[in-house]
Amino acid sequence: MCTVLVVVAPGQGAQAPGFLTPWLEVPGVESRLEWLSAVSGIDLIEHGTRSDADTIRDTAIAQPLLVGAGLVTLLSLFPHPAEAFTKVAVGAGHSVGEITAAAAAGVLSAEQAMVFVRERGRAMAGAAAMTPTGMSAVLGGDADEVVAAAEALGLTPANMNGAGQLVVAGTLEALAAFAEAPPDRARIRPLQVAGAFHTHFMQPAVDVLTRYSRAISTHDPRIQLLSNADGRVVHDGREVLTRLVAQVSRPVRWDLCMATMADLGVTALIEIPPAGTLAGLAKRALPGVETVALSTPDDLDAAWALIERHGVPSALDASPTWRLVVAPLKGIFQRPEVDLAIGDPLPAGGAVGTIASLRESVDVTAPHGGTVVEWLVEDGDPVSPGQPLIRLHPVHELHPAHEEALA
Repeated sequence: MCTVLVVVAPGQGAQAPGFLTPWLEVPGVESRLEWLSAVSGIDLIEHGTRSDADTIRDTAIAQPLLVGAGLVTLLSLFPHPAEAFTKVAVGAGHSVGEITAAAAAGVLSAEQAMVFVRERGRAMAGAAAMTPTGMSAVLGGDADEVVAAAEALGLTPANMNGAGQLVVAGTLEALAAFAEAPPDRARIRPLQVAGAFHTHFMQPAVDVLTRYSRAISTHDPRIQLLSNADGRVVHDGREVLTRLVAQVSRPVRWDLCMATMADLGVTALIEIPPAGTLAGLAKRALPGVETVALSTPDDLDAAWALIERHGVPSALDASPTWRLVVAPLKGIFQRPEVDLAIGDPLPAGGAVGTIASLRESVDVTAPHGGTVVEWLVEDGDPVSPGQPLIRLHPVHELHPAHEEALA
């Protein structure tokens, strides 16, 4: 039986007072938290062990706390980080958890991730302070009816979480009107957050992060990394960073991430601390998939046993990742009208082909360009997310995004 392991990182709202306390007993965790605290300017130990719920609800504190907690506990799960790429095939994070996942996949360093999330939290808190806004969870009801009712009031479906759960966001007045006349069979629960995250109200934060992103260097992910925007596998480090910036004001499509996990044949899922939410969604949306919510060190044995049963090397880590262009989604592959032969040059951003799925047709390009070494699929072949399509010999030129950063 083919096994596929995914590791996921939770988003804001998953934190609870004292959730890091038991982790301080694990050798190395406290010193790592001290270092990431120094990098981020946030006392992660204080906020993860002693601060109350109101304090860690603050966006500027919650976001660095979640990413820092994820990074240090991942090192407890995989004490030798390179070993993770021989076991974990897929990675994903919900909202701010995407930063944790990107760092774990090798796109960003831990230090880059902590600085980025520090500025993200500050910028989002600042944007939220401009207009009284909020978010409400919607449980049950018909998803299409819920979205239509929310949009009629000017609300945004900010989190499409699947398994009968979504979150709407917007002005407090609109949220109150939505709660007074909820869609049929839907239950509304206001969330204790500072503002309407993942909506146009966060555009000022996007502007701030866009400027910072121009100076951040990236690497291509070493595992199949899923994007909140559309559930696609993203294999270009610069695109991962661009999506991390944009997702601040765009809806989180966790439902599509789980759909891609199903397409990939995921058989097991580990959620890193503070765990529980995403593992619970997976139990409902991905029947048959084994899950472990890594909440405390007591759960490490169960997580290691799951890794032993389901861990296989990432298909992307087996080859030099900068030579491969991979499929972003499941569908039928078609080569470009002007076919590429072995030895042909392909410019950065050049067309590799298209993939047609049941939902859409997507153009596939080569972010870095290069010389065609080998086609790994044929015209008309069915492909799965993350499947290598073409191998390129790299051309040693600056990527356009790097040129812009240096300009």
